[in-house]
Amino acid sequence: AYTIKGGIKSIIWTDMIQTFFLVFAVVFTIFSIGKELNMNFTTMVSAICSNDQFVLFDFGNFWSNENNFFKQFISGAFITIVMTGLDQDMMQKNLSLKNIHEATKNFFSFSIALIPVNFIFLCLGVLFVIYMNTKGISQQMNPDEIYPILATKYLPFSVSIFFILGIIASAFSSANSAMVAMTTSFMIDIYNGKNKSERKLKKVREITHTIVALCFIGIIILFHLFNDESVVKTIFKFAGYTYGPLLGLFFIGLFTKWRIKDKTIPYISIVSILLTVIIDAFSEEILFGYKFGFEILILNGIITIIGLLLCKEKTEYQSTI
Repeated sequence: AYTIKGGIKSIIWTDMIQTFFLVFAVVFTIFSIGKELNMNFTTMVSAICSNDQFVLFDFGNFWSNENNFFKQFISGAFITIVMTGLDQDMMQKNLSLKNIHEATKNFFSFSIALIPVNFIFLCLGVLFVIYMNTKGISQQMNPDEIYPILATKYLPFSVSIFFILGIIASAFSSANSAMVAMTTSFMIDIYNGKNKSERKLKKVREITHTIVALCFIGIIILFHLFNDESVVKTIFKFAGYTYGPLLGLFFIGLFTKWRIKDKTIPYISIVSILLTVIIDAFSEEILFGYKFGFEILILNGIITIIGLLLCKEKTEYQSTI
């Protein structure tokens, strides 16, 4: 019921169609680049594997390399917990299934499907580098601009068509599920219209969707104006700051019986985020050259746990089972 009230039924089929167009656009672009470079499948695979950019595991200096494999692996595990397992946006499809068995099957199949999809995107990125080097195209540009520039100015017109379809699919598959999740949270956790008519609830949902959409537009404009890095990298960096308190709260709730003073939680979360930002900014000076990657999330969670420990009540929860 929690997810249905937010409109989950409206996004299941659309997400599937959008995902198909997104993956198809990437695969079509890969083979189009291969054709432009007069490569067959075998030579294309060989060129990708021999390129310096094709790095599956980076075991460079652990202390100063933010892309070190172990840092990425550990932080990736915790990012998955907070950005997937604890996120209504990502979990709403699993929550809407009829039983735990179906939800578990969906969760594992989704995880397995991500592996080849991520690999395809990695291959596309390497092919972009090969293509730009071959054609003498400057790589001095924002990483997010490479695909659209190549698709619209250098590659065949058909690639630009499928690129636009893929972008639309990617944007809508992210936006619609996020809008449903935020609408759901508002309708259940904030508005709580138990005694309201269906007509009234529908109107509130529509207004909420509109407000959320306008907020998304504002965020997109701000990203365009102020962000000079890859959007994906920026998102994960912000996740390290904003999801840390959620990770700490999850740990406390799952592994302890502490009673936390509810009124202190927002303040602890804000302080934790501020301390994390400061430590991240000066880590190389105060930690002898250590450079944080996405594992900054773990530090944020630890700071939150320490803050919650200092503000816990003397009594603990008693199990009634």
